[in-house]
Amino acid sequence: MRRVIDVDERLPLLTTLPLSLQHLFAMFGATILVPILTGLNPSLALLGSGLGTFTYIICTKGKIPAYLGSSFAFIVPIIVASKYYGVQAALGGGVAAGLVYMAVAAIIHKAGTAWIDRFLPPVVVGSVVIVIGLALARTAVDMAGLLPKDGQAINLLTSRNVWTAMFTLAAAVVASAYFKGLLNVIPVLIGIVAGYIFALTQGLVDLTPVLEAKWFALPPFMTPRFSLPAILLIAPVAVVSITEHIGHLLVTNNIVGRDFTKDPGLDRSILGDGLATSLASLFGGPPNTTYGENIGVMAITRVYSVWVIGWAAALAVVLSFVQKLGVAIQTIPTPVLGGISILLFGTIAAAGVRMLVESQVDFSETRNLILASVILVIGIGGAELTIGNFSIHGMPLATLIGIVLNLILPTPQAEKGTKAAPAVRSEAELADDPTAKAAAGR
Repeated sequence: MRRVIDVDERLPLLTTLPLSLQHLFAMFGATILVPILTGLNPSLALLGSGLGTFTYIICTKGKIPAYLGSSFAFIVPIIVASKYYGVQAALGGGVAAGLVYMAVAAIIHKAGTAWIDRFLPPVVVGSVVIVIGLALARTAVDMAGLLPKDGQAINLLTSRNVWTAMFTLAAAVVASAYFKGLLNVIPVLIGIVAGYIFALTQGLVDLTPVLEAKWFALPPFMTPRFSLPAILLIAPVAVVSITEHIGHLLVTNNIVGRDFTKDPGLDRSILGDGLATSLASLFGGPPNTTYGENIGVMAITRVYSVWVIGWAAALAVVLSFVQKLGVAIQTIPTPVLGGISILLFGTIAAAGVRMLVESQVDFSETRNLILASVILVIGIGGAELTIGNFSIHGMPLATLIGIVLNLILPTPQAEKGTKAAPAVRSEAELADDPTAKAAAGR
């Protein structure tokens, strides 16, 4: 069994850097896509991602392994606010969104986290975790070149994209299943490097931008301007991303085998995300959020060290100033990222299934069947609701509907649906179960 690297464990630098590169590659595509779509600067997004992750680590006392990158929830509001009120006003809205996080963190600090067990029982949490992994399944398949276009089937014999994606996936799977030592804990990095080399042989990589780029360049910093209409448009979206944040934290709980909502606390986690969001917007980057891609890396490698996450953040900061390296990573072909994404997103979904199994959720109980069914269909189906300028869709919408149904559906007297097994294993259970003890890194 692969050794678990615990949250506070510090590895030698030469071992840490390859592990950190995995996280950098996993988050890179999504993090720079947000500024590209919203008209912001990708280098500032990388800088905000790295500094935001450092801020989060400090706020959570170095106890939660989470990487923060550009949030997709804010894409449409930023585009609309930029169009009508200007880009600087949109940045002001991002700063205000961070303040919403901080207000919610203050409320949770006062009210405590006992409400989580009532609002988010294992059947809801497990189903939401599955949604987090599978909601992006279509995106991963599309990036891998496996999604038919205009009704045309994919020709396996002639599709360079498919071969590249499958080669990347195969390389990561082989590294994870058969390699030993350090190579066994960097399967994502091995898959991406192998896929990149294969893509070069297929003519899918254009190195011209790398050759033309400067070695060092300061990104074009931009200061926010506070406009009430833009703030009212963007700040409420923080409620959606907070829901996403809680979902990601619960997934991390399950993978690592600790309850981070209690230590260091959900309030500190949300506060860290809020400070990171405001900080990124202060100098021209998009709002931040925790990243499922990096959770997937941890689930595959069983490396939970905050030091590894911290070095990934440091590399992101360096890349924001070293233009040539940043451009080089941008040349990674989409099929390579698609092949890796198939593994990452699937691993997260599998963690949700494991949560349901370990919590002994009884699906012969109608209540549990309804909760799981509705959450899965709403979340994976990509349902979306809009009220004025406020929009909620996918996982956050599925979570909110699941919470509401959980509160209004009648609960069996014997609580047959969940047989007293918590989403996070207790210390006593871990002590009696050597496999679980190893998996929890204790």
